[in-house]
This record gives sequence, C-alpha cells and structure tokens, in this order.
Amino acid sequence: MSYRKVSGRGHVGGIAGLALVCLGLAGCAGSDDITGAFSPPAAAPAPARHATHAAPTRASAPARTASTHPEMTPRALAQAEANFDRCIAGLEPLARSRGVSAAGFRRYTAGLKPDMSIMEKLQTQPEFSRTTGDYVTMLVSETRIRKGREAMEQNAAVFEAVGRTYGVDPYVVAAIWGIETNYGSARGSYPVIQATGTLACVGRRQAYFRDEFVAALRIVDKGDVPESHLRGSWAGAFGLTQFMPTAFQRDAVDFDGDGHRNVVDSVADAMGSTANKLKRGGWVAGRSWGYEVVLPRGFNYLLADKNVRKPMSEWAALGVRRPEGRSMPAAGETAYLLLPAGAKGPAFLMTDNFRAILSYNPADAYALAIGHLADRIRGGGPFVQPWPEDQRALSRLERSELQKRLASRGYDVGEHDGAIGSKTRTAVREYQVSVGMLPDGLATGEVLESLRTRGGS
Repeated sequence: MSYRKVSGRGHVGGIAGLALVCLGLAGCAGSDDITGAFSPPAAAPAPARHATHAAPTRASAPARTASTHPEMTPRALAQAEANFDRCIAGLEPLARSRGVSAAGFRRYTAGLKPDMSIMEKLQTQPEFSRTTGDYVTMLVSETRIRKGREAMEQNAAVFEAVGRTYGVDPYVVAAIWGIETNYGSARGSYPVIQATGTLACVGRRQAYFRDEFVAALRIVDKGDVPESHLRGSWAGAFGLTQFMPTAFQRDAVDFDGDGHRNVVDSVADAMGSTANKLKRGGWVAGRSWGYEVVLPRGFNYLLADKNVRKPMSEWAALGVRRPEGRSMPAAGETAYLLLPAGAKGPAFLMTDNFRAILSYNPADAYALAIGHLADRIRGGGPFVQPWPEDQRALSRLERSELQKRLASRGYDVGEHDGAIGSKTRTAVREYQVSVGMLPDGLATGEVLESLRTRGGS
C-alpha cells in the first residue's frame, strides 16, 4: 500500500563522512560488525569510478594486519585484486538471472575498481568493549530524544500513515532512524556498488557479498535509487535506516507512491520500509516491546533465559513487579526475562515485539536501545533501576580466555572465539551455580577472576 502526497522527500541532512558499520541484520555484513555509533570519522571514500570519470581508489595495498584466513593473506589479496575484472565479469550470469539487464550490468560495472582499504576494515574490526548500560546510555541521549521528537513532528503525516498501515509503533520506527543514521545525518559515503563489488571478489566474505553486489546492481538498474545516491557503509548498508541491498529487495516499499522504493531520499519510503521489515519480523500491533520490572528477593535467576517464556500472570505470581507501582501488562501476554547487565542491573520482560526489533539487528543491546529511545521520544522517562557503575565489559581476549577456562572444566561453550553466544551464557550460568554465584549467565570480570582463582587453563 502506498502513501501518496506526503512531505519528506529530499535528503535528510547530508551524507556524513562517517563510515557506518552495524551490528547485525538491517545494515550489516555480519555479527562481527559493530554499530556505526562507535565508529570514528573515516577519510572520505573514493568517488564513483566509471571509466569516463575514474579517480584513484584508496590504497590498493593489502590490509596491514596479518590474517590466518586463506583469502586474507597478502598474497591472496593481491591475486584477488589482480583478478577483480574477471571476477566481476563472471558475476554477470548471476546478475542477469536476478533481473539485472545486460545494458545495466555493463553500465554499472564499467571501470569498476576494488577499494582495497575495505579489506583492512574487514580484517581489523574495532574492539567492542562497552557494557550494555554504556551502550544504551550513549545512544539514548537527550539530543537524540529531542531530534527524534522534531523528526516525528516534521514528518507527522508519514508516521501516522506508517502506524496505520503496518500496525507497527511509529516511535520504534523513528528510533531506528535515530540510532542507525542520527536521523539521516550520518549515513556513510562509500559507493555501495564499489563496496559490495570489492567484498564480492576480494577477501573472506565473497560468497555472502555476491548476493549483496547483485542486489545493489538491481536497485540502480530498476531505478529505485540513483547510483550517485547509493552510498553507505563500507559493508554496503545504505539509506536513512541502513538496509543491506538484499534486505532492501525483500522489505523495501514504495510508500510515497512515486513508483520508486527510495529509502535514501524519501522519508516516507524509508519509514514505510522499516515498518514493513518489523512487521515481517513478527511485530504485534498494540503491544509494547517490553517492560522494566523489579525482581523479588530470592528470585530464581535460572528463569532469566530467552527460552523460558511465561504469561505475565505467571511472572506476577513469582513476585515480578513493574517499578513505581505501575500495572502489569495483560495477564495472557507472554514474555521472557532479560537481564542485560546481570543480577545487579535493571530487569526486563521482553515480548514478541522485542524479537521483531531483533530481526532488524540481532543484538540485545541494540534492540533495548531502540525500545528505550522510542519510549523516551514518546515522553516516557529513564529506566528506574540504575546500571551497575562498577561493571566493565570484557575484551575479546578476555572473553576467549573465559571460554577456554570454562571448556577446560568440561563446559560446552562452542567456539573459543570471544563471541558470547547462548552456549557460553549457559556454561557461565552452570558455572555460577556450581560456585554459589547468582546464576544470571553474564560473562563478567568477576566470573573470569573466579575461573582464574579456581584454576583451569
């Protein structure tokens, strides 16, 4: 369904020189990426690179950081760079099968050169070592709240129509806009075709990025977004709410009814597409994303598990309450308990709508920041329970050490890669039970120090 005659076309802010890298799905290359909110300002990327107006790309040297991955060694990168033209040409059959015209393929790949500086970014991801509390506090700032209210007021007709059409909370849609690109002012400036083409033919993520490259070609070939406007993160995410090209093909809508799905230049298309993605992710109309709650003394922290879903009435029977005497949600609504900072921090009952936000980006901290920013834009207050002041996030090396020490004691943590997944959280919880800690499943310095003290390598 399109929404015609809305205001909001045109660039929202300018494309910033900030290269956005994201956490997960919507505008992301994978789970090893982190949000652009933490990325430092980057040098302006190379201009568009057709043969008729080609300019030198950034460094054509291999990434400086050594890698054990066979496709990231200096020799492999140099060979891939030399073979780039043949690799791109070899993708034409795939592109044609996905609806890219022969003329379009030739036009948008003529003179295309790899941006080898992207390999260093792919190889040397910034260390993500902020606690959830730090992350949420930084993203849900007073400035972002104020700008969110202004953006919604300026585009009131768009947000009203989005909520009516998709049944998705428009404040959540606005929050995604705010956190992904600061309401359009920080979208990234890498040419998406060049970035995804580079990653499709060079480095360790080629299989994944071939689909993204072809999807990007289809976007410009079909006229949804002009090629000169299709700029975003080095990993290919673009637009006001940062869609990867394949996600755009699945979820983007022509909400303003002009015949194009332009999530770069049209606020209406971007907000409608974001709402459509959330609806496909399972958003249930009329419900919140979650509720801050207070746990009783002696609470069984083993219930703080995403796989443990209970009706609100059962949580209430266990002594779970909302702070400041607020009423509990509908008794039959189901939720799971999330302790993003462990037993010492705030607690939340998360609904299916929180999972819908996770479908946009599968990181609890991100989804919590989105939900909280939405509530603050709406006029709600800060969380009642404070974040632990003495808590620090483990570095990747420390997380890997924690996994190795747990594994040496017989716990199944999966890979010792420093990524804290469900297996590691379960192992942490089991270890906490064994040593008499509150079993909140949080990988903290306290848990690591306990493992060190008790031995095991």
